[in-house]
Amino acid sequence: MKVNTLTLNNLGYPTCLKHITGPPKQLFWIGMEPRSWLDKPKVAIVGSRKISAYGKEVTYRMSQELAKSGVVIISGLAYGVDATAHQAAVEAGGTAVAILPTSLAKIVPVSNQHLAQKIVENGGTLLSEYASGDEVYKTNFVARNRIVSGLCDILLITEAAVNSGSLHTARFALEQGKTVMAIPGNITSPTSEGCNNLIKSGAVPVTDAQDIFFVLNINPVQAREERIFHGTPEEEKVLEVIKQGIITQEEIAQASSLDGAKTSSVLTMLEISGQIRPQGAGIWTIS
Repeated sequence: MKVNTLTLNNLGYPTCLKHITGPPKQLFWIGMEPRSWLDKPKVAIVGSRKISAYGKEVTYRMSQELAKSGVVIISGLAYGVDATAHQAAVEAGGTAVAILPTSLAKIVPVSNQHLAQKIVENGGTLLSEYASGDEVYKTNFVARNRIVSGLCDILLITEAAVNSGSLHTARFALEQGKTVMAIPGNITSPTSEGCNNLIKSGAVPVTDAQDIFFVLNINPVQAREERIFHGTPEEEKVLEVIKQGIITQEEIAQASSLDGAKTSSVLTMLEISGQIRPQGAGIWTIS
């Protein structure tokens, strides 16, 4: 996958990162260009790497509901909450953005490489401030969190123990003037102690995705209706053809002026992104 570069002086460099403490001097990215999603509502979802069944359920539910309504899901591609949030966004056909603590040539953890690929294939972005060959230090993992919070409109912590690294992200978010939200958990559960403490300290409690939509000031139903698909020119062309009522694969290829192999590839990508679904016998319809 092609690695692209942005510097502070580039037009596409995120303005929101220029004003954080220690703005990245350069950003490397794979997938969709950051400015394709910078103007959309963005929620960063972070939390414990050692996720409980409760944490996994609420993280998946929140990420999926937000992504379905066009909210960009930002996280760090780590184990636990991060991976669950990314996976839910991808499966909902939404946009996921992963901020890495390493170069894009060395995705960690290795077990999440397939998920990273799915993020890109689904129209998302992998982002890092580290160049290929840069050393990986423990401090990278904390430094990465200032970018996670810097890019989002809202930081949501779904599950965190009292000493969770995600609390560093909450501190960065507060310094940057971002809204911090947290999901309350069982008061006897150590994995929810960090979230419960955040709420006691002033974080906004979340018990339903509607709480987040309210702060973002968006109507989720209207957002789903108005959501615009940003794919390759071929994908957008094929999608428009299907919307016009041309539904068989052979007719789609002819109307799109694409050969059979390319048409099959484009249809697969549109299915992965949740735009269309197969009905059998080479017939496709809008999802």
